[in-house]
Amino acid sequence: MRALILSGYGINCEDETLNAFKTVGIKAAIVHVNDLIENVYKLKNFQILALPGGFSYGDHTGSGNAMAHKIKNNLFEQIVNFIEQDKLVIGICNGCQILVNLGIVPALEGYKREVALVENDIATYQCRWIKLKIINKLGPWFKKINYLYLPVAHQEGKFVADKTIIGKLKKKKLIACKYINQAGLPAKKKFPYNPNGSMEDIAAITNSKGNVLAMMPHPERALYLTQKPNWIDRKVKIDNKSQHKNELYADGYKTVSYTHLTLPTKA
Repeated sequence: MRALILSGYGINCEDETLNAFKTVGIKAAIVHVNDLIENVYKLKNFQILALPGGFSYGDHTGSGNAMAHKIKNNLFEQIVNFIEQDKLVIGICNGCQILVNLGIVPALEGYKREVALVENDIATYQCRWIKLKIINKLGPWFKKINYLYLPVAHQEGKFVADKTIIGKLKKKKLIACKYINQAGLPAKKKFPYNPNGSMEDIAAITNSKGNVLAMMPHPERALYLTQKPNWIDRKVKIDNKSQHKNELYADGYKTVSYTHLTLPTKA
């Protein structure tokens, strides 16, 4: 089982994403988008495609827009075939924006853009830890997970869509997770619990099969307990209880570790 982690032109979270996959036992390779276009690497030889976070092409034409155009003009057919073989695709932050711009998610009526990620309501870059509630569990991503505590880092993360599209997302159960407040209740677009003003507090969506996940929060930046802002207090509690060493991992570990459960074994 192998994961291809796309890199190039401002993507800057490929190393963290590589480490996340390797930590849970999945072989992975960082591949520049040009090498994929020129067939130095072949997408068909992988079972997971990861589009990491960053600022592809400096986000100068809108977050993820330029990279989406590059992929659309050179790799789109390959990626669609990859998806239709029930292989996995995950887009994180900038990768989420790229998938949305390509129309790969939610893909309600073919592969066309149906939703958007626009500037945060607060109109500034937000880098903070947020709480999430898992709403639906299509695909392998959130099996056995009900809540997550992950960081966000974006300025264009507000999820918007026509009310008809929102209704379809709800009906088809394509909203994967939502922002919640400290009490575990819906954020109701209230800052900072919903850091961007997303409609319906949406933080992640999938396609109808569940094998494509687009999420704004960063699981790869929350792999270890020591990455959490309250890690010292938590470690003291763990040490005092002599708990298993796996509890030294954070919530991002859970998300990545379940990606291999329902994968096809053949390329």
